[in-house]
Amino acid sequence: MDYLQIEGGKQLSGSVTISGAKNAALPIIAATLLSDKPITLTNLPNVVDIRTLLKLLTMLGGSVEHNQTTAQIDNSTITSTKAVYEIVSQMRASILVLGPLLARFGECEVSLPGGCAIGQRPIDLHLKALESMGAVIEIKGGYVHAMAPKGLKGAKIIFDKITVGGTENILMAAALAHGTTTIINAAKEPEIVQLCEMLQSAGVTISGVGTSELTIEGTDQTPLSFEDIAIIPDRIEAGTYLCAAAITHSSIDLERVNPAHIRATIDKLEFMGCTFEIEAERMTIHAPKRLKPVNLTTTEYPGFPTDMQAQLMAVSVMTHGESMIEERLFENRFMHVSELNRLGADIWLKGNIAAVKGVEALYGADVMATDLRASSALVLAALVAKGTTNVHRIYHLDRGYDNLEGKLLALGASIQRKQEAH
Repeated sequence: MDYLQIEGGKQLSGSVTISGAKNAALPIIAATLLSDKPITLTNLPNVVDIRTLLKLLTMLGGSVEHNQTTAQIDNSTITSTKAVYEIVSQMRASILVLGPLLARFGECEVSLPGGCAIGQRPIDLHLKALESMGAVIEIKGGYVHAMAPKGLKGAKIIFDKITVGGTENILMAAALAHGTTTIINAAKEPEIVQLCEMLQSAGVTISGVGTSELTIEGTDQTPLSFEDIAIIPDRIEAGTYLCAAAITHSSIDLERVNPAHIRATIDKLEFMGCTFEIEAERMTIHAPKRLKPVNLTTTEYPGFPTDMQAQLMAVSVMTHGESMIEERLFENRFMHVSELNRLGADIWLKGNIAAVKGVEALYGADVMATDLRASSALVLAALVAKGTTNVHRIYHLDRGYDNLEGKLLALGASIQRKQEAH
């Protein structure tokens, strides 16, 4: 297993190019199942989760040619509609094949996703919505068996709570359904907007894109013909590099970024004293010598993203004063706290609220990543810790960050990937 060794205390400078968004690419890869024509995806991030989902397509009989940032996919050759445990257990997003497989083939079997370190993400909302569209669903042997031999029927779907994966699954299912589907309380993330635009490019009529109410006219089970698509920039990766500049009191440039997608993160960093120069697809952050504490509550887009909470907590450790961070979306999203405290942070937890008291300095130590965003918080803290920090279990990082150590190295960080001694 690999780990990262980081010497703290280096100033960062230069520019970093933001990769495509993993969370946009995954539903788009799943949506290719709605088509029996070839499609090319570009600006894919070179991360483990993307390779896993492309492997699943090939196991279903699809044809995939993939090199780092481009994939040519042809799902006219699908021979199986069973997504096996071996793949789905590696990545929760595999459940996104449920909607498109059922809509196009009238039946599928998808393994229940494995547990997720940051808490429960039940798929009952996905299943209930598909049943409203006429699917017959039973769960046995760890698999969701879904049947709709005459196709899915348009329906009015009201989500009890906002679900990104649920919105994506039902959007894809509704695209091939008979009649009109309305999704009430839909998620509004940029990744969902791009999925809608992809479906629209294939002739699916969707109204309300970017709002909490989506209306989709189905194609009566006619497979779609997609235009080639470039994945939008990763707003969480962009936010992570902004936090790297903030915590090290540095100025850096971000290239190929969509500033509108990271407004909530920019607002918090501005409040802490950072200044920005923002253009259409690039931006510069200047961080002050002294950062102010900040209060934040995670919430659905366009609010402050739960996927940026750990990184901003790391930055708030180095402020003068006390920050309060409330996590409203996932119950186990504070697993990085004990590891940050090992580096010398002063963080106190009560339920879903963390009180972060700024400290003068952090000190290098061995720490362990527990999930994707927690690992990036530990890397950020290590950039300013005195001495050497070893961040273990970085396979979490590799699931979602494209060449993190290479990009930080180019900005001037002292960081190397090493192998654990056996």
